[in-house]
Amino acid sequence: MDCNHLVLRSLAWIAILLPWHCEAQSPGSSTTLARQLDYLLQDYAYRAFVHQHPRTGIAYDGEPPSNLTGVKIAVLRLRCGSLRTRGVASYKEFDVPVGVVVHPYVKRLALVYQNLGNWSSFYYPLRGYSYLAPILGLLAYSAANLSAISLPELEIMASSLPITINFSNARPVPSGLTAKCVWFSLNGSVELFDPFASNVCSTYRQGHFSIVVNSTMVPPAPAPSPAAAQVPAGFPMTKPVEEHKSKAWKIAVSVVVGFVGILLLSLLITWLVSNRKKKEFIEMQKREDAGEILRMGRVRNTRLPMAPMTRTQPVIESGYVA
Repeated sequence: MDCNHLVLRSLAWIAILLPWHCEAQSPGSSTTLARQLDYLLQDYAYRAFVHQHPRTGIAYDGEPPSNLTGVKIAVLRLRCGSLRTRGVASYKEFDVPVGVVVHPYVKRLALVYQNLGNWSSFYYPLRGYSYLAPILGLLAYSAANLSAISLPELEIMASSLPITINFSNARPVPSGLTAKCVWFSLNGSVELFDPFASNVCSTYRQGHFSIVVNSTMVPPAPAPSPAAAQVPAGFPMTKPVEEHKSKAWKIAVSVVVGFVGILLLSLLITWLVSNRKKKEFIEMQKREDAGEILRMGRVRNTRLPMAPMTRTQPVIESGYVA
């Protein structure tokens, strides 16, 4: 029973570790990083409420973490009914029309605005595309507790007119290319669609948005001069280090999971061999308890039990040897 219990626990650990290992090496790790950023920016945006008496319908700019240079955040508290009947005009780059539905229902909600600036491609990498504008985010949270952190997002949905995002500072579209709007959902899915108007995207859902072009169709740029090759001010310097740490962490996880898998496989084989020997021993004991009937043979005028598979037959001595 102890061996069986050990094997079952080992198999349970395999079931737990393998999905975690796959997730650590999957492209979805960037999604996890972006979700952690959402929690962090929600916390810092809500701090704008703490330092002053918040008024409903007034947008307050927040102070992002000092290591996220170029990121901008803001927060706006609204009544749920007011959002549905009046909407929000010109909340930064967002225009929220009337008819927006909130689920689950709350009396007051807060709309957190994000502008990721030059961190856009780091937190939301999009292979094969180049950003013409920074990532802009609009997320809804409950405003019942203005000091809460790591809040789950509320679901907002425009029921009639769409929410529009005006990327007024977007870079010009390169000649011969077509701009696309991109939407990143909270679960990591990505959707490309045509702009609503020039540098204007539309959506019926919350999330993160930007304008991109297909970078595979852009001709290669000439090699920069040594002076131009310097890193611009404010650009995240920790990205190569983070990528190196991420690769090293994935390799370490692979080695550990592989070792654990081999160890558990050896335990399973040992248990199977031990279980087989145990069954053979039990079967032998059953035969001993039941007894085994020997074949009877006749030697002259006497019937005697004879063991099967006897190597040498008995020989009757006719006399004594001197």
